[in-house]
Amino acid sequence: MFKFLKSKSKKERVNIIIVGCVVFVTIMLAILSDVIFPNSQFALIVENSIGKFFNIVGFFEQHYVTILESATILFFVWLLDKLLTFLLFLLIKKGGKGEMIGELFKSIIKYISFAIATFLILSAWGVETRTLLAGAGIIALAVSFGAQSLIEDIISGLFIIFEKQFKHGDVIEINGFRGTVISLGIRVTKLEDINGDIKLINNSDIRGAINTSSHLSPAICDISISYNEDIKKVEELIIKNLPNIKEKIKDIEEGPYYRGVQSLADSGVVIRIYAKTQELKRYQVTRDLNREMKILFDENHIGIPFNQLVVHVEKDKEEKK
Repeated sequence: MFKFLKSKSKKERVNIIIVGCVVFVTIMLAILSDVIFPNSQFALIVENSIGKFFNIVGFFEQHYVTILESATILFFVWLLDKLLTFLLFLLIKKGGKGEMIGELFKSIIKYISFAIATFLILSAWGVETRTLLAGAGIIALAVSFGAQSLIEDIISGLFIIFEKQFKHGDVIEINGFRGTVISLGIRVTKLEDINGDIKLINNSDIRGAINTSSHLSPAICDISISYNEDIKKVEELIIKNLPNIKEKIKDIEEGPYYRGVQSLADSGVVIRIYAKTQELKRYQVTRDLNREMKILFDENHIGIPFNQLVVHVEKDKEEKK
């Protein structure tokens, strides 16, 4: 509330405070008119006008049983929802497909619990069951025509889970957005990218998703050596030290391997080191490979070239003569 007021100008804050005070005083007069002005004409006028809308005491006196019944229904439905969610937590395994199914059923239980609570509370307030069923039928008919996208989202979510297209923790790319699956609900899937931004995508909009976590991902180190270096000796040195590099970089699951000369660049010979790791660790493994290769070359006095600019100055014609 204070943040809201701070965002307004001084004049707007004054107007908001005045309107709030008027509303507060009006409500208090409607509630306490008999106490403040007992047996007066003013109290009678207030009671027969705005007092009808704010007669909270009379409302509780007439409907306290129904109010208690509604509160009891809400409490037991909430308790049932928590109990079923806890049972799902115990029965379904963490990680992979099981956790995704658990999240889906958790969403379904929440919506069903809300519908049951609404039905029972309306019944407690005197709404006939036939009327509720007729209303539910009309709502279902409206949903079938106006909420086709919701049904499509639910069906798409079920297919994603049972066809194992991706699971919780996988890194996928959808329409150029690359992120980790942090939640698959009954309607939407949540992705979190490397910057921590979360994107919500309707399940029916997930088409052509690229799952980069289904297999190990490559970590590639391209490093240059000078043309003056003996390529055969450099290759022998690299192959000899690959086991040591693997011991130092624990996240490498396959490799590293020496793949040979990648290209003949302008200033040096580019050679490639290749390894495989988990998708989420790929960039860090690449950095670690670059570091280890730099250290290896420094220790063995192997030159790593850098871009150079050679300038040829033409002599004057007289100097040539």
